[in-house]
Amino acid sequence: MAAPAFDQAKQKNHERVSDLELNPATVELEFMGVYGVTAVMILMSLVVVVLESGCNGNNLCALVKTNGSGNESGVVSHLLEFVSDAKEYLVNWVLVDGFISYNVFATYCVYFSWLVALSYLLPGESVKGVKLRDGTFLKYKVNGFVSGVLTVSIVLADAFVNGPSKLMYVADNFKYFVSSTLVFSVLLALAVYLLSFRPVNGTKADDCKGKSGYSESKGALLLSATGNSGYFAYDYFMGRELNPRYFGLDIKYFCELRPGLIGWVLVNIAFIAKHYSNFGTISNAILLATGSQILYVFDALFLEKAVLTTMDITTEGFGFMLSMGDLCWVPAVYTLQARYLAYNNIELSPYFATFVLILSIAGYLIFRLSNLQKNNFRSSPTIDPKLYTYIETNAGSKLLVSGWWGLARHINYTGDWLLGLSQCLATGFGNPLTYFFSLYFLSLLLHRNYRDELKCKNKYGKDWDRYCSIVKYKFIPYLI
Repeated sequence: MAAPAFDQAKQKNHERVSDLELNPATVELEFMGVYGVTAVMILMSLVVVVLESGCNGNNLCALVKTNGSGNESGVVSHLLEFVSDAKEYLVNWVLVDGFISYNVFATYCVYFSWLVALSYLLPGESVKGVKLRDGTFLKYKVNGFVSGVLTVSIVLADAFVNGPSKLMYVADNFKYFVSSTLVFSVLLALAVYLLSFRPVNGTKADDCKGKSGYSESKGALLLSATGNSGYFAYDYFMGRELNPRYFGLDIKYFCELRPGLIGWVLVNIAFIAKHYSNFGTISNAILLATGSQILYVFDALFLEKAVLTTMDITTEGFGFMLSMGDLCWVPAVYTLQARYLAYNNIELSPYFATFVLILSIAGYLIFRLSNLQKNNFRSSPTIDPKLYTYIETNAGSKLLVSGWWGLARHINYTGDWLLGLSQCLATGFGNPLTYFFSLYFLSLLLHRNYRDELKCKNKYGKDWDRYCSIVKYKFIPYLI
């Protein structure tokens, strides 16, 4: 950008930004670099396909079956049978039936387009995001909750009037919805990556690497600080552009909450309908597992503004990691409990059901209340010392050390994991496969904790050491 325009930007924001680097190159590569992210992309794609192959209406996701005489077969022999069934299912899916159903893919495209249209058409509050590194702010239209309520209401109303045939279609063709979301997310991430090289008003993002600049819709694109390495695989995975926007639609913000989370609810409803179709009743197990998940989704949509202060929005670019995670992984993996219970009529004892419910409520409250406190602290223009205790840092940020955040540095992760664990416990103990979500989520949160702490250590230096000396525990007070 020209110097006069940049000077105007400084005056407009009333701050010194002369040392700003608009698009610094990514030097330190995460996930063990190019080979690591390539392995992660392959592994993530395989996991969603394998989980569908191992848990569907054909093999019933059951751990213990009975032989012809009515006796239980051995666990080892059944596991071998289970693997054989899943392998045969996967081979038929890919080589015989066809990996993609064009009808299902078209259905998903219509669903995605429907939510895009709602984001434009429905009213919503205009909210300012956090300050970007060039001193500017982006605005976001908040109407995800209304979009979710309207979409789910239409689906339920159609099922009530015309019967559950459309829900049955989703449940019976779920493997094609998995493959459709996988292909769609891969293509979307590729399109966003290629478009990140487009010039804006004659200026390319690469031309501003290492230079001061000002974007606010008039200058070069802002690239992600974590996805600007110059290596295709790495930047494609991490996301090269920080805030990809086309025709007023912020792709990253839109995908973060809407298609995947609302799809999660719709798939759960489809498998509840399938459960009822199979057994003529609805068990307390499937109500507990899906009920807390549906609450979790609508809670996130209702408090949509809180996502604007998360790392996904403020730091990460939009690449395969977020595209596949938001659009495919969430509805494909997070619905595993509902899929299992759709074909297994499990009724929990009153005592165990009560325990699962209490754990679910406790996890939700820890997660939600801690995140609300953090978001209110970050977004408040003035901080009331009666409400918050914090330490000042040389980086200019304030680190909260009171309330939930005085108990543990990542107390919200603890609540999130406990909520997920309760959903797995609702499936009983007949199959370890239904606990995949809990184990995966634990590894995800531990890795995110590692990234958070490393970035904070680099950003705050000795101030971070001082903060850790005050808030000593990461997840559970007095334990860890």
